[in-house]
Amino acid sequence: MRGVCGLLAVALVWAVTLASNVLAQAPAGPAAVPAEARKMKAALASSPAAIDAGKQLYTKYCRFCHGNTGAGDSTMAPKTMKPPNLTDAEWAHGSSEGEIFWVIQNGAPPKYDMKGLKGKITDADTWNLVHYVRSLGGAGK
Repeated sequence: MRGVCGLLAVALVWAVTLASNVLAQAPAGPAAVPAEARKMKAALASSPAAIDAGKQLYTKYCRFCHGNTGAGDSTMAPKTMKPPNLTDAEWAHGSSEGEIFWVIQNGAPPKYDMKGLKGKITDADTWNLVHYVRSLGGAGK
């Protein structure tokens, strides 16, 4: 009986370990920005004050990876990822207000190397950040 209990205990530990490894590797959300995000319109209008507020948020939350100018050239970004250039004409996750809002809030699919800021900043702050990112002159403009 002790042998069977020991085998069951080992099997249980193995199953829990395997399940936790699989869950740890799973993406945090959908494989792409949902199509309905494209239709979303900014709840706050773009203005010089909104862009300035967004720039302050960018400095605090985004500059570490995307760099001072948004070119994706920061040397502080993790070596395992290449942050996109927010000043160029090609944005893989979409360039509409809603798509940018969604990515800032939820993270960048499919691997979610960029974590979302939902719960860290308000929706109003996210819209200010959207306006700043779009002001950088890339595909979002």
